[in-house]
Amino acid sequence: MVRISLKRKTLLSILLLLLTAVTVTAQSQNTIQLSLKEAEKLFVQNNYQLLVQQYQTDQARAEVITARLFDNPEISYENLLYNPETRRFLGTSWATGQYQASVSQLIRLAGKRNKNIQLAASGVKMAEYQYFDLMRSLRFNLSSTFYKTYYNQQSAKVYEQQINSLKLLLSANEQQLKLGNVALKDIIRIRSLLYTLQGEYSTLMNEIEDSQTELKMLTSLPANSDLLLLVSPEEEQNYQPDKQAYTNLLDSARNNRADLQLAKSGITYAENNLRLQKANAVPDVELSLSYDMKGSYPENYTGIGIKMPLPLFNRNQGELKKARIALEAGKTQLRQQDAQLENEVYNSYTSALRTENLYQGFDKNFNADFDKLIAEVIKNFKNRNISLIEFLDFYDSYKASTLQMNNLRYERMNAKEEINFVTGSNIFK
Repeated sequence: MVRISLKRKTLLSILLLLLTAVTVTAQSQNTIQLSLKEAEKLFVQNNYQLLVQQYQTDQARAEVITARLFDNPEISYENLLYNPETRRFLGTSWATGQYQASVSQLIRLAGKRNKNIQLAASGVKMAEYQYFDLMRSLRFNLSSTFYKTYYNQQSAKVYEQQINSLKLLLSANEQQLKLGNVALKDIIRIRSLLYTLQGEYSTLMNEIEDSQTELKMLTSLPANSDLLLLVSPEEEQNYQPDKQAYTNLLDSARNNRADLQLAKSGITYAENNLRLQKANAVPDVELSLSYDMKGSYPENYTGIGIKMPLPLFNRNQGELKKARIALEAGKTQLRQQDAQLENEVYNSYTSALRTENLYQGFDKNFNADFDKLIAEVIKNFKNRNISLIEFLDFYDSYKASTLQMNNLRYERMNAKEEINFVTGSNIFK
């Protein structure tokens, strides 16, 4: 029986090891390493908002097809239903029947068809610029969220290192407490710091999860995937905002901003609509050809006709006024858009320079030196060369300085993406 139980225990241990290996493998398979370029590629291919906007652009193109079509001819036919003299229905013979038929065609004057085509084509341009402006906004949201998540992940590593080292320190001091070598109040202070760090770490991880969810929505990645974001040192090193002149950024924005082009195409649309409404004030002509077997004089009557409304009361006055107002509104919107663009570029540029000056003032070896220092602090505290208060003060300073540095690095890279956003181009790659 003892041998059997040992075999069972061995089998259970092997099964547990296999299950653990499978679980670890499954978790590693759900981890996706992602750079910003890879994220942007997935975003362009799979983002649902962009796909919906693309459908709207396709709908606008379909309006051009509709505008190119000519009006269909109309045909009418009338037949004798019942002849009371012969008591027959639907008679068509010469002796006892009667029918008449006609065909007509509407002829649009004043170039209405061409003006409708021009109006629809300008609608396509507006839809395309709406698509590009949406892409510009979502791309900035993607890059900003990407860098925010990445530097939060770096800060999370700091918390993990501190929490793990504090756990070891707490365990060692609890052993010393049993031997009577340390005071209980020191254990409480270390435990309190550990709880504080764990709470802050949990809050940070919740923020990372929210950011990852937004990234997954933007790139259509699986919801159960864990994103391990990658930023190469070259991305930080190659960014130099002081190498770009403000006037160059402003010119780039005026040439590439989709929202500014959208405002300009809105004026073109309003101008084309005004031309169309002026043309709509001109009446259209309808030509017709008719045949009547016996209902007119002479019999076998064949006639040609023309029909046109007289523009005595309705000369399209309301639509003309609306079109003129829309044109003036579009011009005002363009001036407002240009002023907003200029302010956004200036604000982003000055903020980027301020952040860059602050970043350049930091010692590049700051983190490495601080890591060595905190390791020495922990060692000296264990050897009782420094007090608990000094140790906790160093620990808090280390955490605050590291988090501040990560936040500054994020603000710097976010400033880079904001300049790309306000200029509508990849000034900084």
